[in-house]
Amino acid sequence: MNLLVSDIDLNINLGEDENSRYVNLSALKISNCQGCFSCWTKTPGKCVIRDDAVSVYPLIAKSRNLIYVTRTKFGSYDTPLKTLLERCLPVQQAFIRLYHGETHHVQRSVQMKNAVIIAYGCISQEEKDVFEKLVSRNSHNMMFENYRVIFTGEEELRHIVKEEVLQWKNY
Repeated sequence: MNLLVSDIDLNINLGEDENSRYVNLSALKISNCQGCFSCWTKTPGKCVIRDDAVSVYPLIAKSRNLIYVTRTKFGSYDTPLKTLLERCLPVQQAFIRLYHGETHHVQRSVQMKNAVIIAYGCISQEEKDVFEKLVSRNSHNMMFENYRVIFTGEEELRHIVKEEVLQWKNY
């Protein structure tokens, strides 16, 4: 499965490919994680908050090719994507495993991913460095087999996203 997740409406058409999905976070209602860990204890694999996140995090888990589009804010993902990523806790288990010599949570049927993270906005070099380090650390928990980070301004964003979506045909 191919998945494009964006924090702004890209007005993009993925064509007739039923194996590709586009999620526009700006059109969804996603609440903050409450940190209750019910998704591990009371309702394993399912969040108790009933909002749009429950339909998105399973798509992320199943995706083989993934594109995240986010404005950067202080060297991090902006609020819409950060909130969604925090709500992806149900795809992990409470159990710990060794991964590349570090401890990480055991995943629930999460596909290894080819990921592209497209960060847009007016970004200083310091913010770029922090963002790349963040994505590198997150890549272990997000099951990124490989990933790339692309920095761009908002004016080139749609063109870059379209180019990356075209690359899905090469996988």
